[in-house]
Order: sequence, then structure tokens, then C-alpha cells
Amino acid sequence: MLSNEIFQRYELKYLIPFEKYQEIAKELTANDKMRYDKFGDGFGCYNIVSLYFDSDDKKIYYETRNKLRFRQKLRLRVYDDATINSPSFLEIKQKFNKVVNKRRTKIKLADAYEYLKYGNQQGDLRDYEPSNPQIMNEVESFRSLYGLKPRVVVSYDRQAFHGVEDSDLRVTFDYNLMARDNNLHIEDGPEGTNFVNPNLVVMEVKVSQSVPFWLSRMLSEFECPRRSVSKFCTSIDLMEEMQQSREQSVNENLTSLIV
Repeated sequence: MLSNEIFQRYELKYLIPFEKYQEIAKELTANDKMRYDKFGDGFGCYNIVSLYFDSDDKKIYYETRNKLRFRQKLRLRVYDDATINSPSFLEIKQKFNKVVNKRRTKIKLADAYEYLKYGNQQGDLRDYEPSNPQIMNEVESFRSLYGLKPRVVVSYDRQAFHGVEDSDLRVTFDYNLMARDNNLHIEDGPEGTNFVNPNLVVMEVKVSQSVPFWLSRMLSEFECPRRSVSKFCTSIDLMEEMQQSREQSVNENLTSLIV
């Protein structure tokens, strides 16, 4: 699944109704400009579960929420029905002046957990057998510099398309977006609370240069205005809101007992 380790591109985001997603997806393949992503099932569909990291003082959250010119994230990701012995991906995603850079290394999920527990305290990072030792070193530097810890699990279903003539062109649709922070084991699959309305879909257009004219015209015809959606920040907001609600409920119960 998705063996490329280094990406550099622009990512344009839209938030659209589920019905409009179905119409656009049908149109993308009807004009022979795009085809279903080869890494998915017969219709380019697959599931993604990611563990995101942050520092105790939420450095990553505030970099993203405040839209700093340079910002970055660390995540551990698996696809579809993963087990502890499945391949996973440690990824650094950076954004600078609207250009997205993603660097990742494949590593067995059990080894990724071992690394997160011990880091390089027990020897060379290559002992974890990452597919790209250099990127593994970058992950360790980033994690150590920011004091990153596992924070939240985000999962969603995706349907993806890629260009027929332009292989760098990708269009993805993410739905069933859920988050949880009570179980950070990503091999347990997609579960949690919806942090985006289930009737809405996050559409992303990913290009190395500019959006093709035919696709720009199609999005205009379907009336798709751009709208930034941060899965990480929105999920954190929901988790903190739920935590506050639980604490308030506990306090109210205690108050009722005292009275």
C-alpha cells in the first residue's frame, strides 16, 4: 500500500455534501481523465487509521491552528485491516508556503510501538528495520526536539483517484471521519466519535504544479468552494470538548450528592 516515501505537492481542500461527492466521483471517471487509485479496492477505496502526536504544551496543535508559514506533524499510519504484525508508516508531514512535503518510512507496527516506547535507548534506530533509515533519524530528531507523545487516533474511509495522463494528480474523498483518545492502538481499527458531520466529505485535490483546467472547471460547475479542514486540530477540539463535558458531569454529580 502506497510505497512512495517522499512527496512534494500542493493540497487543496474542500468540504462538500456526501451527495455531491458521489456525483463528482462519477464524473471523474466518466471523462477518462482519472481512474480509481490502484492501491485501493476495485473502486479505489480503503480505510486509514492514524495516530497523531503532540507535545504537552500542544506545539503542533497551535502551529496548525495559527496557520504558521512553516508547520509540521508526526503520525503513525496503517491501512485497512491491520494487525500488530502489519506494515505501518511513520510520517513527517510539513507545510511551508502552501507546499506540502511528506516523508515517511515503512516499519512493522510492532517495531513502531517498540520504538515509541524506547526510542534509540537500546541501540541503533536501524535495529527497528525501517525501510528508510534516514527518514527514521528525522522522525527521532523531530520527536525528541518537540517532546512528542501519542495524542489522538483519527480514522476515515477514503476513495482515491489518480490522473491517467498526469500521474502526480490525485483527488481523494474522505468520509466517516472519527477520532478517539481512549484507545491509541491503531490496529484496533476505525472507531471513535465523528468530528465531521457524517453527511459531509473532505475532498482534496493534490497536484505537483497547478490544477488542470478541466478539473478547475468541473469543480466550478459543481460549486465547490475551497475550505480548509484540519483533521488533527478538529479532532483535538472534539476530544477536549468531550473531556470537559465528562468533568462537568462528574462535578454536577458530586454537587448533587453533597446537597
